[in-house]
Amino acid sequence: MSVLSSSSNGKITFDPTAVAPEPLPPVVASDGDHAVTATRERQIVLGKNVHTTCLEITEPEVDDESTGDKDAFMAGVLARYRKTLIERTKHHLGYPYNLDFDYGALSQLQHFSINNLGDPFIESNYGVHSRQFEVGVLDWFARLWEIEQNEYWGYITNCGTEGNLHGILVGREVFPDGILYASRESHYSVFKAARMYRMDCVKVGTLVTGEIDCADFKAKLLPNKDKPAILNVNIGTTVKGAVDDLDLVIQTLEECGFSHDRFYIHCDGALFGLMMPFVKRAPKVTFKKPIGSVSVSGHKFVGCPMPCGVQLTRIEHINALSSNVEYLASRDATIMGSRNGHAPIFLWYTLNKKGYKGFQKEVQKCLRNAHYIRDRLREEGISAMLNELSSTVVFERPLDEEFVRRWQLACEGNMAHVIVMPNVTIEKLDSFLNELLLKRAIWYKDEKVRPPCLAADIGKENCVCPLHK
Repeated sequence: MSVLSSSSNGKITFDPTAVAPEPLPPVVASDGDHAVTATRERQIVLGKNVHTTCLEITEPEVDDESTGDKDAFMAGVLARYRKTLIERTKHHLGYPYNLDFDYGALSQLQHFSINNLGDPFIESNYGVHSRQFEVGVLDWFARLWEIEQNEYWGYITNCGTEGNLHGILVGREVFPDGILYASRESHYSVFKAARMYRMDCVKVGTLVTGEIDCADFKAKLLPNKDKPAILNVNIGTTVKGAVDDLDLVIQTLEECGFSHDRFYIHCDGALFGLMMPFVKRAPKVTFKKPIGSVSVSGHKFVGCPMPCGVQLTRIEHINALSSNVEYLASRDATIMGSRNGHAPIFLWYTLNKKGYKGFQKEVQKCLRNAHYIRDRLREEGISAMLNELSSTVVFERPLDEEFVRRWQLACEGNMAHVIVMPNVTIEKLDSFLNELLLKRAIWYKDEKVRPPCLAADIGKENCVCPLHK
């Protein structure tokens, strides 16, 4: 379907409900022992903007104030766009966003430009802010991660990536000559931070589960004992939802001769940083352990209409990063200058409504539904894996990229995953699985095309390809 159409007056208009014909990414399938790549490829060209979809901005007509044609046109575009959002939300399974929220009570604040400038804990000359909400949210997370109010510093970030950028920046400021260590399955923002800050970065191997391989970590640490270690620990990896063993990481550092004053640990808890405290028998992420900072996304498990996050670090580390800003009559140790003042209010509202008990119920529901879809996939002869502390179900990559786009699945190599969030119901999972089974019956009706082998990705015990049934 074309996204462009001609109106009665001959002008080209945009239909936001249409699906744009996009180039497709390669599909890797298994052909016996040999991998084959589909002929349709999606080419990512650096330095070239491809305007696949574009809502053009046009000047109002001279008589528009009296006719109101432009307002009517824009209202129509937005109404159709809303229908698109409803449809795309219905088929959303691959990315960690909690879409189950209602912030109607906060619509009264949309008329205000709320900007949280500078340090959340220091009053500035700028009066239209929400720092009182921001500090309330930070205190809530400080209690969750067990650090006293007078011992932490933090702020509401614009996204999870900013939390990682800030945590690693603090580590770099504490140890200017430190080496950054991160597992190869860490979020790409960790390696972006290494490039931005010109840090020496060592990638550490992972186990088949996706968590950091501490034996390899030890081997990488020992040749660099003369330099401090700055380490990113994953509280849920991007693809497999694996949780690094924080206690084993600390033990490994100590065994290699690193005292607590010679290493800095940043915990990337983008999704599971808020889930882990409510999982029985899960190891604790706590400042009672020798960690330097923790970050979590606000638009993921909490559920927020705009990207945001929370970053906490020890107050003793922040002085090296702070600078006085006379223009604000405040101090600033954040990465961004202006920060979204609405985000803390949305977070404050949800935390008050749900509380610890509400989040505990949602975590239990997510884990229960994740086990359900993992078991159903395996019952239908589909390779699947679910880490013990995770709601990310990894399974074989669908052969058809149209199906991948329809369900907005995140893929890597032969793997795809479903992330079970509070808004993902059993009915939605059943709908997805039923559609997948119908498609597989078509994809693999000819024995020349086989489901991919995932033994190397998720372990032989989780792979049910023709070689490992």
